[in-house]
Amino acid sequence: MEHKKSYLFKPNLTPQASRQHEVENKKTFTLNNCEFSIFETHQLAKEVKLNFDNLTFTAMLRGKKSMKLEDKTDYFDYSPGETVLVMPGETMVIDFPEADQVATQCITLSFHRDFLDNSFQYFNDKFQKVEDEKTWKISHEQFFLFNSSQLAKSANNIMRIAMEDNLYKDLMADLALKELLIRLMQTQAATLVESGFNNLKSNNRLAFITKYIKDNLHEKLLVKDLAKKSYLSKTNFFKLFKYELGISPNQFILNERISKAKELLKTSRSIKEVAFATGFSDSNHFIKTFKSYEGITPGKYQLNG
Repeated sequence: MEHKKSYLFKPNLTPQASRQHEVENKKTFTLNNCEFSIFETHQLAKEVKLNFDNLTFTAMLRGKKSMKLEDKTDYFDYSPGETVLVMPGETMVIDFPEADQVATQCITLSFHRDFLDNSFQYFNDKFQKVEDEKTWKISHEQFFLFNSSQLAKSANNIMRIAMEDNLYKDLMADLALKELLIRLMQTQAATLVESGFNNLKSNNRLAFITKYIKDNLHEKLLVKDLAKKSYLSKTNFFKLFKYELGISPNQFILNERISKAKELLKTSRSIKEVAFATGFSDSNHFIKTFKSYEGITPGKYQLNG
């Protein structure tokens, strides 16, 4: 599945007369169970450090940063449509190479520790994972994410709630924070499946079956058969995908077919060949489905590619 970035809402930049700082000018909104902040930088700067005591969701809204997680990564570019999770005690080291020309704007959302513990306990009690001995948790390894549309909508909802004047904002924020946690874990799972399933497939049902699907897109893929290959009931097979990835098995298969079709359309293959190579029964069905996903026909996509 190819990565598509989804972009978050961009609040207006702070007027110059109202800024307290030109580097990481900060506006903070405090809620019962999190601290939400908007940072802006309007001039060149290097090696600016930010440290967080709690698990922190960060997302770029405007501009570009070059950053690293101290003692964990080398420098990497950080742009809108991307999220970085910072674990408790970790330090971000940030350069702003273009901020004098294009201001940078990002958000941070730090979860209070007790809220996290209580939320994960609730998820584990009410929505037990299909995989044996697996629990709901945020992975420390999958810290760099491309925003899915669902993750972006969830983050936008938190921003809206934090910035509005509403008597019930803390109650609404608590519900929205739980949703954001679920979207983060599902995005992490999708990223892990996409980048590391070859190493995982021997001992991970989701990794095994998604690898099988990717390798057999030209075949007829039935959920009942895939469930048997995973040694799961049909009900638990659906749960595996819905809990881990946030979509049904059939939606995952269709996403993969369209993604593979886009790759093949960039070659010299005909529309008919691409249709059969990605498991569509006929060209007309393929053309109709592709257009519903991409907004253009496969032929136009091929010409534009």
